[in-house]
Amino acid sequence: MMENKKRKPLDMLHGSIWNKLPLFALPVAATAILEQLFNASDIAVVGNFTGTGKTIAVAAVGANSSIISLIVNLFVGIALGANVVIANAIGRKDKDAVIKAVHTSIIIAILAGISVFIAGELVANPLLASLQVPKDVFPEALLYLRIYLIGMPVILLYNFEAAIFRSIGDTKTPLVILTISGILNVLLNLFFVAVLHMTVNGVAIATVISNAVSSVLLFYRLVITKELIHVEWKKLRIDREILGQIMRIGLPAGIQSAVFAVANIVIQSAINSLGTVVMAASSAAYNIEIFAYDILNSFSQACTTFVGQNYGAGQIKRCRKVLILCIVEDAVATACAIVLILLTGKALLSIFNNDPEVISVGYTRLIMVFSAYTFSMLYENMSGYMRGFGFSLIPAIVTTLGICGVRIFWIMAVFPSHKTFAGILTAYPASLSVTALLIFLVLVIYHPSKRLGTDKGEM
Repeated sequence: MMENKKRKPLDMLHGSIWNKLPLFALPVAATAILEQLFNASDIAVVGNFTGTGKTIAVAAVGANSSIISLIVNLFVGIALGANVVIANAIGRKDKDAVIKAVHTSIIIAILAGISVFIAGELVANPLLASLQVPKDVFPEALLYLRIYLIGMPVILLYNFEAAIFRSIGDTKTPLVILTISGILNVLLNLFFVAVLHMTVNGVAIATVISNAVSSVLLFYRLVITKELIHVEWKKLRIDREILGQIMRIGLPAGIQSAVFAVANIVIQSAINSLGTVVMAASSAAYNIEIFAYDILNSFSQACTTFVGQNYGAGQIKRCRKVLILCIVEDAVATACAIVLILLTGKALLSIFNNDPEVISVGYTRLIMVFSAYTFSMLYENMSGYMRGFGFSLIPAIVTTLGICGVRIFWIMAVFPSHKTFAGILTAYPASLSVTALLIFLVLVIYHPSKRLGTDKGEM
């Protein structure tokens, strides 16, 4: 991480696009996968080093996945708003706006993290109770959640810092730093659980410490960098105008991301009603399938950032080209990931829990969820495209109807007469196909590339 080896930002405004999209997207995917490994290593360690209580420990960590996703996804969406604002300012060559947006983003992250920590601790108990967590799992699940919430300020800070770097096309710095903290997380998990004989409290503490390290290292990089995103202590304040722009784009994007978690909380509640084995299997499968989703979603983020910069520069035709290439390249990359996971799925599931029943049920989830990924890929990229133009509210509303509405309806109306794991999982292809269709209709009707701005050429 030596500063004298200056990393040149990715030029999104000139030259070919197809070869630059993977350079942006794949490090984003790798970074997201490492973040998932934080939780995956938690499950793997407690599933192998907590003796006879391993199934309860795995279920306790898994019971929190939907809650944690709800919180983190909301603020990752807001961070994406910061990404768009900064990228758009870079495209316009507005240095003052870039500086204000960077420093405003840092303060937003810290204040939001503190607020989430305080509010979360107050509602942790009733929130878990509302998810029908079994009595034998509840104490461990509550302990894990309370400790995890302590780390929210540093977790959110890292995500906003990563979004700042991505706005200039630097997706490798967050990856390098998260690799360091990811290795630390695994080592601390093993130390606390295998050596000190702690349970879910040990892996939760390890996760908090690791996230603290990653956020501090990334902040240091922002302080020493010579790029436009350089951070100065004396400039750390909230600019109201910039805050408004970030929230106008980021809040709907955050709601759009959080809607998945809200709907999944409802689904998790239904899963919990099927018992500890299904809970453990679903948790293990989720921590594998999410790797393919991270690859899928990384091209959506690339689409948002590339479109954000090119829209700022007035290169509208180039924006449309970005969308087409993102869909094509995303389809290829995601298909490769799914095939690889399905070929090794049972072996991967055994890492988390070697109970044959857990492995069988978990593999069923992998197959059914992956069947919906074509719809998810289309929906994510079209949404990312519109966000790059600053058009965020309507896609968020449509997502709420398509994802949350369909999944809640499914669990409330269909599941009671089909109380099986497969009956629950059918909600995924049903909701994602509806959402993809709705987002496509919005894109056709609104047509941001024609409605917004005039093309200034390829420059």
